[in-house]
Amino acid sequence: MSRRCELTGKGVLSGNNVSHANNKTRRRYLPNLQPISFLSDALGRTVRLRVATRTIKTVERHGGLDSYLASVKDDRLSVKALGLKRRVAKIRAAAEAKAG
Repeated sequence: MSRRCELTGKGVLSGNNVSHANNKTRRRYLPNLQPISFLSDALGRTVRLRVATRTIKTVERHGGLDSYLASVKDDRLSVKALGLKRRVAKIRAAAEAKAG
């Protein structure tokens, strides 16, 4: 399993550990990934994703998973999130066509 956020694609960064003597050794900065279940109103079920903690805050600020996926551009989403966005959009379009 890769260390990559399934919604935003945020991944591992690299840099240096710098000692007091200014010795530099390579290190990795890992994203703070957490497995979390988001409730999708359109799908009517929970969706389990492994996302960064910053992404959790962003999704909550947008008002939930469905509205977050609707507001973000396709090129900023991972492959799994893009498929999820298309399923949600398809169900929403069908609901709007049925209602009006």
